[in-house]
Amino acid sequence: MAGTTVTPTRMVLKQLKGRLKTARRGHKLMKDKRDELMRQFLDIVRRNKELRCRVEDGLTEAFAALQVASSIMSPEMLEQALLYPRQSVELEMKFKNIMSVNVPQYSFRTKNDDPSEIYPYGFAQTSGELDDALAIMARVFEDMLELAQVEKTMQLLAEEIEKTRRRVNALEYVMIPELEGNIKYISMKLEENENSTKVRLLKVKEMVLKNAHNYS
Repeated sequence: MAGTTVTPTRMVLKQLKGRLKTARRGHKLMKDKRDELMRQFLDIVRRNKELRCRVEDGLTEAFAALQVASSIMSPEMLEQALLYPRQSVELEMKFKNIMSVNVPQYSFRTKNDDPSEIYPYGFAQTSGELDDALAIMARVFEDMLELAQVEKTMQLLAEEIEKTRRRVNALEYVMIPELEGNIKYISMKLEENENSTKVRLLKVKEMVLKNAHNYS
């Protein structure tokens, strides 16, 4: 209940008005931050949907080609062809700040820039469908990496949005109404004290005049 834990003095009233001004400013900044986070979150959600469709389509195509290759080649020959990869990938991770949230940014670098290095076998005894499967997987890899980056960004932004939402609600429904209630309570108490003081002064003045002039 407002006023139960505050002392109704002008100094306290001034302090509470300063806190209320700060709380309202903080509330506006938090709402602006929440709205901007939501805007960026929705943009990333759309990008996530686009990437997921591309990755799923690419993987479906690659697995279909691999299934055809496995039906043509013997399991031993297929395993031998893929046993010793020639290409290697180095993954790097940096961070980007989005509204005070550090989100990851992934990038990769291959050991060799030669596109043919993705094929760890000779072409004489392997199926063309196996070549297609590996080529598709190489193209999908970059989208898969970006998809992982986008999904992690979505998770971090969602957590920050929830924190910001709780802070906005705490300011809007708890702190600001409590400060406004306390300010109103102290203002009423001070006005009540001033009225009481005026009444007492009028009574004292009346008594003084009565004694000085012998008023009845």
